[in-house]
Amino acid sequence: MAKKTIYYISDKTGNDDNPGTSPQKALRSLAAIGERVLAPGDEIRLERGSVFRGQALHLCAQGTAGSPIVVGSYGEGPLPVIQARGSGLWYQDYGCELDTPTHVWRGYVSSAVLLYDCEYIRLEDLEICNDGPVRGERYSQADKLNRTGVAVVAQQRGTLHNIELQRLYIHDVRGNVYDKHLNNGGIYCTALRPTDPAAGIARYDGLYIHHCRVENCSRWGIAAGYTYTHSFFTGKELDDKVVETYGHTNVVLEYNFVRDIGGDGITPMYCLRPLVQFNVSDRVANEINDQVYTLAGERAGKTAAAIWPWKCKDALFQYNEAYNTCYNQDGQAWDADSGDGTIYQYNYSYNNAGGCVMFCEGESVNNIFRCNISLFDGDGVINPAHNPDDARIYNNTFILRQDVAFIRHNMSGGHMLVENNIICRTGQPAEGDWYHQTEFARYHGNLYINFTDSPTEDTQAVKADGPEGILPVPFEGPTSTDGVPHSREWFEGFAACSALVQNGPVIQPLPDQDFLGQPLEPGTIGACLKKN
Repeated sequence: MAKKTIYYISDKTGNDDNPGTSPQKALRSLAAIGERVLAPGDEIRLERGSVFRGQALHLCAQGTAGSPIVVGSYGEGPLPVIQARGSGLWYQDYGCELDTPTHVWRGYVSSAVLLYDCEYIRLEDLEICNDGPVRGERYSQADKLNRTGVAVVAQQRGTLHNIELQRLYIHDVRGNVYDKHLNNGGIYCTALRPTDPAAGIARYDGLYIHHCRVENCSRWGIAAGYTYTHSFFTGKELDDKVVETYGHTNVVLEYNFVRDIGGDGITPMYCLRPLVQFNVSDRVANEINDQVYTLAGERAGKTAAAIWPWKCKDALFQYNEAYNTCYNQDGQAWDADSGDGTIYQYNYSYNNAGGCVMFCEGESVNNIFRCNISLFDGDGVINPAHNPDDARIYNNTFILRQDVAFIRHNMSGGHMLVENNIICRTGQPAEGDWYHQTEFARYHGNLYINFTDSPTEDTQAVKADGPEGILPVPFEGPTSTDGVPHSREWFEGFAACSALVQNGPVIQPLPDQDFLGQPLEPGTIGACLKKN
């Protein structure tokens, strides 16, 4: 086995004439390490306390399963900072138009870190920002420079394996508000058409992004990973083999925190069975509005949500939390968008201006939304947009403000079965046909609290005048976050304790447990049941 080389870089004591192979003879600049050819097992270590101003780290290197390449830090003190300030330019070209003709598919990008055709590589323990001004550039102009904190690109080497990003602090990446599928934002992973067809299909097998904090970024928080092969993902049901061949596998996004993001928070794209869990989103979509979109006319893209998939097969979202998503054409905590078999379970949402969950587009099929808690989400809690094919919404607890509808107004349809949920309204009792803003919604076995009427087809409906004696503390869930998912004890106030919630319909598929981690008994109404 060849001996690995560890390269050290320090902006305080380094010199680019040094070999860089010891802390005493460290290199000084990131450009110097870019000239080295890295072998499997090699490491790049940036000294803590160093600030690499106006610099970028661009790598094209391949480790192996037993000898990954590692990029991280050494020494004591604060994380080393890569402060790109608009440097690190490269040209992104998908090689084809994207799924919507208005989406920009090629252009120059500034990336503080670029992992181009890298595999078996780990990036860790770095602070990264990219907010440098370009003289004469205005913030919201349509052709503003695209910027990324960390850009990951697959293009010329077929399937890339085992790329890991962990414990990164990425902030103040001021990218282009409009170019949503160029590598804009905190972390963005993409697959581009290879210039040599013999290279094989560019895709990822093993993309692990965890324990990263991403703040004050445009346009995305974390995105993984838009692809030039999008044309293979049209239609409703997605074949496993097609997704495995042309999309991404073994994608895990967990324990990440995104806050103050201009557009969307966390989104896996074109993935087979991605796992998205224990992530937290706060105040995303804060630029997706007409006050920011001022310089591009009617250009598309004024939509963003917190944590959601695009064109994935059997995506699983669990134990995530979303707070304060800003209002826009979307603005929800969760969104099952144009995919097949999306499951949301054990998630918590609070005060998301566009509502709790959207089921979006006619190619959104086989959706399950179960054992989630929604507290004071806005503007219509459920959003069936553009005729999604189906959604099963069961064993959730929805706490609605007095002025918020259960289904968002002006939604165009969606075949939804709403059963075994607790739907509780604050304030004065709701009157009239509050539940059929879409003709395709059907209700079965729900508990309606503080509603004058209930759906006529819900022959097993249970009604109550108020939450007293049913929900111990229904209005006191978490309302703020430090980026760490709350322990289940925080949500015990939502555990129903009345016999009214133990006689609902027996439905399948029944999850293994309720929101609090207890066995979910057949016939339970709501997200969790108080155990005596």
